[in-house]
Amino acid sequence: MKIIVTGSSGFIGFHVSKKLLESGKKVHGVDSMNNYYDVNLKKARLSILKKYKNFSFSKAKIENKKNLDKAFKKFKPVVVIHLAAQAGVRYSIEKPRVYLDSNITGTYNIIEISKKLNVKHLIMASSSS
Repeated sequence: MKIIVTGSSGFIGFHVSKKLLESGKKVHGVDSMNNYYDVNLKKARLSILKKYKNFSFSKAKIENKKNLDKAFKKFKPVVVIHLAAQAGVRYSIEKPRVYLDSNITGTYNIIEISKKLNVKHLIMASSSS
């Protein structure tokens, strides 16, 4: 089974991806690798996931529909687990555009692309705080 996990280098996304890989699933991670928190931590998690032969990765912002569409079309997922979000309630006040672009536009893009590609299941477990 082919599964896309957005936010795959975040805490929850990493653990979900790793568990899926350990069970033999093909996983394509999507993460912007932004610097909201320590990028080195995200890179360390990504390096662990890259050790699995059934893992592939796209560095992409979910609010960039063109890049996201490209990753989805190439991988052809059956399931999408959408965990990516711009976290932080205070951050939403400091940087409202970033927050809205990622959490609203990005989630909308995930839904529309999944619909267009007839993804069998879309699981959304986060819209941030």
